[in-house]
Amino acid sequence: MRLMRVGEPGHERPVLVAPDGTARDLRPVTDDIDGRFLAALADDPDLVPGDPAALPVTDLAGERTGPPVARPSAVLCIGQNYIAHARESGAEPPERPILFHKTPNTVVGPDDDILIPRGALKTDWEVELAVVIGRRARYLATPADALAHIAGYTISNDVSERAFQLEESGGQWSKGKCCETFNPLGPVLVTADEIPDPQALRLRSWVNGEPRQDSSTSDMIFGVAQLVHELSQYLVLEPGDIVNTGTPEGVALSGRFPYLAAGDVVELEIEGIGRQRSALRPAP
Repeated sequence: MRLMRVGEPGHERPVLVAPDGTARDLRPVTDDIDGRFLAALADDPDLVPGDPAALPVTDLAGERTGPPVARPSAVLCIGQNYIAHARESGAEPPERPILFHKTPNTVVGPDDDILIPRGALKTDWEVELAVVIGRRARYLATPADALAHIAGYTISNDVSERAFQLEESGGQWSKGKCCETFNPLGPVLVTADEIPDPQALRLRSWVNGEPRQDSSTSDMIFGVAQLVHELSQYLVLEPGDIVNTGTPEGVALSGRFPYLAAGDVVELEIEGIGRQRSALRPAP
């Protein structure tokens, strides 16, 4: 299934995108696509009718696309999870996953504006495969167990302010990761059954139409199942939580490209999921 949320911020409604591209209203099934719904769907896959025609058609013309998951309780991020990106960042590839957090209120829609923070000097883009948790995950026994706890996948832009992250950090990264609008998410949540191998997806980014990143999730140092298993040893993952799995090489931090400025447009794409487009403007 391909699930999405449309409408103004705080007033989005849930939608199922049928295989023929028709949008179907999910409100006969759920008020929203949130942790409670994803947990219920994990327990009962027939909660959403197998025949999309059982749901009413809805018109999306002129509608804003919101993030495909409402109110995640946590946004967990993995740093330097591609060898080439670790090296362009000036670091050796990590031996264990690097974990940092973004505040959940960084999450915005896939086409919403990205606000450049006051005093920002080095705002950067990062295309990432985002894992959406569907079942509570606590002390999972093996990485193989992790896949049954994943609701699906979407596209995340782990926007970063590198001066805040590295020069003003005080020893951690969150200052450069938690600015408002710093996690465009979507456009759709593709359920796990439609992506049998999350380690075989091409992911790309562009700035003002010029190519930046072009890689594959096969190049991850720590794969999706390993990450979810590893995280479950240290914290409890709840339905609706987001795990950003890291970005490949090709960001501004490499020194090969300029940082983002007001008026720039960032586009991201992941094979089998879709595309997002965000414009940059100063924070009011």
